[in-house]
Amino acid sequence: MTIQRVLHIVGKMDRAGAETMLMNLYRHIDHSQIQFDFITFTDEVGDYDAEIIALGGRIIPILADHSLARMWKLKNFLKQHPDYQIVHAHMLLNNAFHLLAAKGAGVPHRISHSHSTSNGKTNIVKKIYEQWAFITNRKLATDKMSCGEQAAHYLFGSIKDVWLLPNAVDIQQMMTVANQSRQYIDQEFGDEGLKIIQVGRLNEVKNHQFSLEVAEQLKKRQIAFTLYIVGQGSLDMRLRQQVADKSLLDTVKFLGMRTDITELMASADYMIMPSLHEGFPVVLVESQTVGLKALVSDQVSPEVDLGLGLVQFLPIHSAKDWVDCLLAPKQPKPNEKDITAALNLYGFSAATNAQILMQKYLSM
Repeated sequence: MTIQRVLHIVGKMDRAGAETMLMNLYRHIDHSQIQFDFITFTDEVGDYDAEIIALGGRIIPILADHSLARMWKLKNFLKQHPDYQIVHAHMLLNNAFHLLAAKGAGVPHRISHSHSTSNGKTNIVKKIYEQWAFITNRKLATDKMSCGEQAAHYLFGSIKDVWLLPNAVDIQQMMTVANQSRQYIDQEFGDEGLKIIQVGRLNEVKNHQFSLEVAEQLKKRQIAFTLYIVGQGSLDMRLRQQVADKSLLDTVKFLGMRTDITELMASADYMIMPSLHEGFPVVLVESQTVGLKALVSDQVSPEVDLGLGLVQFLPIHSAKDWVDCLLAPKQPKPNEKDITAALNLYGFSAATNAQILMQKYLSM
């Protein structure tokens, strides 16, 4: 049997939202029928690279200084490798360049996948680019996919002809790990008081500045707590300096990239996500899977709430409101049966979604 190789276009296979979603699916597909290969735009090793290679996938770096040069190199690569009949792009507006390359190389199946509800750009030049990218994506994509309705509306203008593929997780595996890890933070760090976790890239969109305001408010109220910041990114040094300037060194810990996200969430009291915008964050599916309550910016798509009482939306103009919620009496967690039922109902089973995606690829 010939293996169908699908070429995914990503920036780098690190532990981020879209990339984690891809890996959750990749682990569950039948590798004797479908294989994933990954175009990256860096020669740095990604967090998932070793696992991808172990599963039979390939990492293919394309190095160039700007998007046009990357597009040209991608087009030439695809011409030299006509066995790639499906290109699946995951880089939002930049998908336009990848679709142009695939179209120019004669690739018959070109998937544009939306993972966000905003590009976060405001100046006039970037707005013009955004409009061009919208038009190009909608014209050149033979198939449109999205993690949710709002992300679909952002990139494609509507949900018409858009296939919604929720950001799924391995439900039973996560629950098993979580049940073995309820004291994980205590054992790992030994901190007392309220344990708060924030997971995500250290960049402007994730709004760590607001998280530090929340930490300041908690300290002023003399609350025993620790805020664990998980992730890496361009703002790392600036945020560390702000923590020092705000005298929060004893209550804010930078954990960097971690492989124990499930364990950390299972043993935290709260997760916070004061993002300026989001699509459908995988980490919020994960947090609900392990029963962790999350305080979330009202700029995040309401689709993330699975009706389990584990997501609370708050405006990001008042750190005091967030502190009040962190200190309010906690409601009982839903049981595993109810969580599993909700995850399956809303389509968040990685095993199920992998089979659905595989059949879609095989039908192309």
